[in-house]
Amino acid sequence: MTKHLVFDVNETLLDVSALDPLFERLFGGSATRQEWFLTLQENWLTATIVDDYRPFGELAKSALAMVGRRRNIKVTSADEQSLINGIMTLPAHEDVAEALELLNSKGFTLAALTNSTLTAARKQLASAQLSVYFEHILSVDEVQRYKPAAEPYRMAARRLGVGTGEITMVAAHAWDITGAAAAGCRTAFVARPGKVINPAGAQPDYFGKTVLEVAQKL
Repeated sequence: MTKHLVFDVNETLLDVSALDPLFERLFGGSATRQEWFLTLQENWLTATIVDDYRPFGELAKSALAMVGRRRNIKVTSADEQSLINGIMTLPAHEDVAEALELLNSKGFTLAALTNSTLTAARKQLASAQLSVYFEHILSVDEVQRYKPAAEPYRMAARRLGVGTGEITMVAAHAWDITGAAAAGCRTAFVARPGKVINPAGAQPDYFGKTVLEVAQKL
């Protein structure tokens, strides 16, 4: 078993549903939050494929504008700032602190690896009172390639001083599991509500409905 765990942040550790009131106000329903996140994923995948890296916040705001355009609703700069402020202050899922405490007690080295910028990631984890659990907070900004490209996972392994085969990526996204596995990492999938593993993709080494359930299996 690897003793180095690398965690995705948004949706895996932090509860993005806290943004629902913003989407209800702008578009009349919280379901548009998932549409926004899928659009954001499309934007960062495109940026990576065509080698045109843009910071996460810029892509998040452009995705919000795209959701608005589909509905002929103008998204203002104030709305965009409300989104960014909300992302910076997302709460942790209820199981996370207990899970990270357990993993620390078991002697695991914990790192966070996010598609957010490093400055944003530090603010997010501090706001959610999770920073204390992590020895490393890492961002794709360092390699300017978004997950699930191989470069972020390889960078994380280098920063931890180990090979990719010696880290386990913990994530609530099938694309993160697939990307990490392709880079040579072990993986643990967190089946948050609505999240499922891709049956045609890499299968995780560990599986749980929460981070705590995964932690108890490690």
